[in-house]
Amino acid sequence: MTPPAPPSPATAAAPAPLSAGVGHYENFPVASLLCPPALRPAVMAIYHFARTADDIADEGDASPRQRLAELASYRLALAHALSDSLPAGQDTPWEHVFGPLARAIRQHGLPGPLLHDLISAFEQDVRHTAIGHRYADETELLAYCRLSANPVGRLLLHLYGIDDEVSLQQSDAICSALQLINFWQDISVDLPRQRNYLPADALNRHGLSLADFSGPVDADRTARCQALVAERCDRARTLMNRGAPLALSLPGRAGWELRLVVQGGLRILDKIDAIQHRSWQTRPTLGKADVPLLLWRAAFGMGLRRRARAG
Repeated sequence: MTPPAPPSPATAAAPAPLSAGVGHYENFPVASLLCPPALRPAVMAIYHFARTADDIADEGDASPRQRLAELASYRLALAHALSDSLPAGQDTPWEHVFGPLARAIRQHGLPGPLLHDLISAFEQDVRHTAIGHRYADETELLAYCRLSANPVGRLLLHLYGIDDEVSLQQSDAICSALQLINFWQDISVDLPRQRNYLPADALNRHGLSLADFSGPVDADRTARCQALVAERCDRARTLMNRGAPLALSLPGRAGWELRLVVQGGLRILDKIDAIQHRSWQTRPTLGKADVPLLLWRAAFGMGLRRRARAG
């Protein structure tokens, strides 16, 4: 829930959704010990599907045109998997992805539109990066999250047989929050790669431009950058708190898994706060030292209802 990854894992136990922070598909709960064994193959198939598409969009030296062409081929392979018409005996670059995914689709009836939405998000990333697109406001950013993050949570809920509207909306809130937290965690990584998720209206409100996050140190400018990141983190925390009751209402392993995902996201926000919201200079991450606190908070519900900073 990147992805959505989602979810990010440290190892197979508690940190399975957490080790890489609150990111894209690094944060996917990759078949941790908390995931029922019967569902692990499907969870892994979804993860590898999303991870591979993310790599097509992001890794290597391919041009935007080449990336989009490859994603189009990837989408065609998905269509074959959904229609149970994968070409037999043909060696494709993604056979290891779509073979398991096709089995998961047949066994669990995975909704095709959610899988297609994930590819659409990667295509959007390629196009936006190529033209230097700037998101106008949080509304546009959340529309991206509906493609890049929310499908992961809904796919996982589908595996658990949960489809009521309240749970779906809470899942969307958690997944969008995770995606936003990843953005504010990764400012120092994204800006050099020409990826910008800081909304234009927020930049204008604080009298900033993207150049201010990489220019010479200036006390006034730094304070305004800190205020902007703090504002964005508060919005992400509010969104996470809105969805967090889902983690407390889901039964058994599903609930524990999601509690850890939620706590991982909140912990990253705590770490951004601890560096005075200078995440454009330092990327905060989760590590083994965070595991006891995450487990304790997951067990006792601490941090789920922490109020966002005013503003």
